[in-house]
Amino acid sequence: MTTVSSDINAAAVKSSPAEKVTPMMQQYLRIKADYPTMLVFYRMGDFYELFFEDAEKAARILGITLTARGSSGGNPIKMAGVPFHSLDPYLAKLVKLGESCAICEQIGDPALSKGPVERKVVRVVTPGTLTDSDLLPEKAERPLLAVCTLAQRKNVTVGLAWMSLASGALRLMEFSGDERTVNTRLAQELERIAPAEILRADDGDLFEDSPVAHTQRVPEWHFDVVKGHKALVDQLAVATLTGFGADGLGAAFGAAGALLRYAHSTQGRGLQHVNSLTVESENEFIGLDAATRRNLELTETIRGQESPTLFSLLDGCRTAMGSRLLRHWLHHARRDQSVARSRHEAIEALAQADASGHLSSTLAQVPDIERITTRIALLSARPRDLASLRDGLKQLPALRAQVARCFIPGDSCLLREIHDALAPPEACLDLLVRAVAEEPAAMVRDGGVFARGFDAELDELRALSENAGQFLVDLETRERERTGIANLRVEYNRVHGFYIEVTNGQADKVPDDYRRRQTLKNCERYITPELKAFEDKALSAQDRALSREKVLYDELLTCLAPHIGQLQTVAQGLAQIDTLVALTRHALQNNWCAPQLVAEPCLTIVEGRHPVVEQQIERFIANDCKLSNERRLLLITGPNMGGKSTFMRQTALIVLLAYIGSYVPATSATIGPIDRIFTRIGANDDLAGGRSTFMVEMTESAAILNGATEHSLVLMDEVGRGTSTFDGLALAWAIARHLIDSSRSFTLFATHYFELTQLPEAHPSAANVHLSAVEHKDSIVFLHAVQGGPASQSYGLQVAQLAGVPPAVIKAARRHLARLESQALDTTPQLDLFALPCDEPEQAEQAPEAAAPAVSSALLDALDALDPDALTPREALERLYELKRLAA
Repeated sequence: MTTVSSDINAAAVKSSPAEKVTPMMQQYLRIKADYPTMLVFYRMGDFYELFFEDAEKAARILGITLTARGSSGGNPIKMAGVPFHSLDPYLAKLVKLGESCAICEQIGDPALSKGPVERKVVRVVTPGTLTDSDLLPEKAERPLLAVCTLAQRKNVTVGLAWMSLASGALRLMEFSGDERTVNTRLAQELERIAPAEILRADDGDLFEDSPVAHTQRVPEWHFDVVKGHKALVDQLAVATLTGFGADGLGAAFGAAGALLRYAHSTQGRGLQHVNSLTVESENEFIGLDAATRRNLELTETIRGQESPTLFSLLDGCRTAMGSRLLRHWLHHARRDQSVARSRHEAIEALAQADASGHLSSTLAQVPDIERITTRIALLSARPRDLASLRDGLKQLPALRAQVARCFIPGDSCLLREIHDALAPPEACLDLLVRAVAEEPAAMVRDGGVFARGFDAELDELRALSENAGQFLVDLETRERERTGIANLRVEYNRVHGFYIEVTNGQADKVPDDYRRRQTLKNCERYITPELKAFEDKALSAQDRALSREKVLYDELLTCLAPHIGQLQTVAQGLAQIDTLVALTRHALQNNWCAPQLVAEPCLTIVEGRHPVVEQQIERFIANDCKLSNERRLLLITGPNMGGKSTFMRQTALIVLLAYIGSYVPATSATIGPIDRIFTRIGANDDLAGGRSTFMVEMTESAAILNGATEHSLVLMDEVGRGTSTFDGLALAWAIARHLIDSSRSFTLFATHYFELTQLPEAHPSAANVHLSAVEHKDSIVFLHAVQGGPASQSYGLQVAQLAGVPPAVIKAARRHLARLESQALDTTPQLDLFALPCDEPEQAEQAPEAAAPAVSSALLDALDALDPDALTPREALERLYELKRLAA
């Protein structure tokens, strides 16, 4: 990463002897050479300036003026700039678009510099290394992730390390398999983690074709496994990683090494707040692939909007920490039922104690302690961060007291753990109370950060500056009495400082100790030794006070560093209680119930409701869903717009809510073990990826069939509709049979193929249900109620009429439908098209025991000449009619 862009090289090389690059520009070029792929913001007085290609790009993206500063090689040097005090909004826009920026500050003293002021890049801002509150989304993490792959023969091991720099949470994961399996798994994990920036080796082709986030190339040697292990040990200040469950990892250590190196280099300082490690495993969370997250609209609608979603519905959190934790729970539901049960018990206790209201109002006064702690660790916290932290910590005793009301002393429960985590860090709070002013300035450079009485030297300097006015009034009174000059005035201006002004008419009364400072038309201005001494002291006092505050502020951040671990514990406790309170309030307001999680396979939901849809409509029809070891697949039929998809989604959402520890929208719910949730609901063309609707549909179906187990919940909606009727029916039939016989998953299978409703006759673990509707004249009324048995018809024409299809088209469709139905009476039922070969178990079970009748030679010859694999569906149908004629 040492190659500079072409125009910068041109600036350094093409300059003629008569037109040399200025020392300032030489300094810029040296700095830019170290950050060739980033936008370098070069501090020039009150502005940050960008040059060459950086200036062009910034002007285009930010909409700022592109101008020039000097020239090089006969060409003007392009330049754009932004005021130093308004940098953050520009950075936010750039980072949101995936750009990385290097902030170069003046670190030398202009008064002492013979050449250009010494400058240095003090921080690098990239999409995955944000810590400033102005740049970060309040309710979402922006993790930085590194990927390390190790290949051995046909086996590939992928190691992931990711970290939210704003919270300090560091996590590892590793998995192996063949290339296809590993790539599928990697895509799922990246969808779950949702990194803002990905680090990969600079010689790999990972994410080259389909980037999932801003990708940063780093040297391959950064992923060294041995050095990565040492970096982790050093960062965590431990001798071994055994206590973190990280033994035996290889690729993950390599990823962690690259991650920590990159984070250190961008921040320009240590990562004191990164002091713990979590190793995640495949079996820890309920699996949710990308399609499932999208279809269930957990945190983003299918159209990419932030609401209405499950997260937007549940997010009644009063702190940003709670909102981020709730989002994390929704995407990381634990398979371990004990985790969810402990949260259910906490919600029940909060509801019984009627504590959610008081807790919520107190939590509203708590700032984002988690991110403030990070900025303290990175020495980038601002004065108002510390004031907010002080005020937030003052709320902890009240919160602890309210939580303590909700459990019996001595009990071991989640609320007890939260209560202990909320213990105020007394020494930290005392320091903040003594040090920080009640309402400090926004920036240290503005002064007024520290409270009176904290530092005697600072108080003295402030007194000098603040008492100057009174001193001048007293001096003026004394001098009038001493000199007898009634109109004598003592004043100050920025050019000449302090002075005594005497009109020309009183000049004969001026004492000998007055020294002329300035002569004006009608008066003279003087200075005395006493006034000069005060001037020297007063004018320097303000500057010295600002310098003293900067020193004290650095010392304060250093003194707060030992409390980082305790502050992180407090932040975790606050986030948990805030999330639980939000879930409790929502459950009470919307009549949700506590689900029962059991060990045996079952899924029994009584009067379940879709949590989001019920908020959007006036009257929601609740429905039951019952699955067990003997009843594993529900074939759902009914009209379009009848509620099939809503019923399926609500079932999945109720299961997910139960496992994140929330109450659920139902009268009662009993749920057994769940390892994954799969959905195949709706499909769109993936034109960019060159995949049709049907290809997308089959790809998602393949992922389900390959990954579903007997503990999975599968939602399949309208499988096979993207191709011809017969192909689609055949695929839907085969997929349903595989889910019944092989996967044995709990499955909700919605279809318009009425032939599939015969499946329960051969497979007792399947059952038919339908969404009811009634026809009134030529219209249709959807009842949205789930009832047993298959639907009687699809009501397609009635739905088309509701959609506004012209009456003439509807009338023509009715005539054609009647003609098709009359023709169908004389043909073999569609289902017979898919009779299995004789060696299939199902065919053997259904075959009659009577001896087969004699078969004509013509029929046998026709069968011998038939090549089923070479026939189109239409040709197959024609051959079938021919065979039936020969057999007659």
